[in-house]
Amino acid sequence: MAKQIGVIMNGVTGRMGTNQHLIRSILAIRSQGGVPTPDGDLIVPEPILVGRNEAKLARLAGTHGVSRYTTNLDSALSDDSAAIYFDSATTEIRMDGVAKGIAAGKAIYCEKPIATTLSDAMKLWESAKAAGVKNGVVQDKLWLPGFLKLKYLLDTGFFGRVLSVRGEFGYWVFDGVHQPTQRPSWNYRKENGGGIMIDMFCHWRYVIDNLFGPIARLSALGATHVPERIDENGKQYTCTADDSAYGTFELENGVICQFNSSWDVRVRRDDLLTIQVDGTQGTAVAGLRECYVQSDAMTPKPVWNPDVKSPIDYYADWKLMPTRDDNENAFKVQWELFLLHVAADGPFPWTLLEGAKGVQLAELGIRSWNERKWVDVPPLS
Repeated sequence: MAKQIGVIMNGVTGRMGTNQHLIRSILAIRSQGGVPTPDGDLIVPEPILVGRNEAKLARLAGTHGVSRYTTNLDSALSDDSAAIYFDSATTEIRMDGVAKGIAAGKAIYCEKPIATTLSDAMKLWESAKAAGVKNGVVQDKLWLPGFLKLKYLLDTGFFGRVLSVRGEFGYWVFDGVHQPTQRPSWNYRKENGGGIMIDMFCHWRYVIDNLFGPIARLSALGATHVPERIDENGKQYTCTADDSAYGTFELENGVICQFNSSWDVRVRRDDLLTIQVDGTQGTAVAGLRECYVQSDAMTPKPVWNPDVKSPIDYYADWKLMPTRDDNENAFKVQWELFLLHVAADGPFPWTLLEGAKGVQLAELGIRSWNERKWVDVPPLS
């Protein structure tokens, strides 16, 4: 038997909201007939699109056959058929939307960062607990095919003792002068919730926590490498937010993680995001989909000699891990888990508290940057 469940989707006219959450998740789940529950039922999400621009909403709804949309969030929240409130609006207004969803008694699912400060993030978590509403935060990278392969290697002991982790993320975002930019201008204005540290440190928190272990302390540096850009209306503006962030994280187990995040870097690596894990018995480099490995037995023995061309081809001794399983869109996988959590009490540990941990890491990173020192990362409860 099919059970329909209304999902209020606020902010889905943006790139991520449209592509990853609406088209590739909710509509894809509807197209497959729903999410099967353990007792044989099917959960079918019914989206209600919410946004500030009615024309954009109408075009989006018309293109994808969605019958319900509105610019009135309060009206959508009053709909008893909607059990879930989802928020992928801009960061600066997310707290207000999520707070309204909690007050309306809806289950909460939202993008990160869940707020711009740890204090606000914890208020949302505590409000959701007090209201007794189910809640979750998007942590999509845990289901990327490349990261699932990395998790397999960790679980099966491929690395031996893990020593260090190096993450490289980013690409060149054009400033809009000679080539149109490919990211919205609010990303580069601190007053509108922009900044790469508040954005990407939320990702690195759940990636590190779930794959490598709890973070004990950090040292971080941010930068605004491109001081001026052109906005969507063709006007030049001053960038007030960081567009690059460089973080070093020391874990409780002694592993050192270094993550570079930048919108001012040109890509010469396997993917837009790569993570290298070095261990005593082997090393792996994972991208979004693929993962290359080099075991201890296959490790060459370089000898430093800058006066001759190296006889070693440093790419040749790496092996591509096979793709043994078909992996669906990472956002869709987590959406299915959350729908099962709401409608069938399935497990879902990625709560608003996990989202608050990401905001904490970003806030501590900014503090480290401002004070030019290492900062401890205390546990949140």
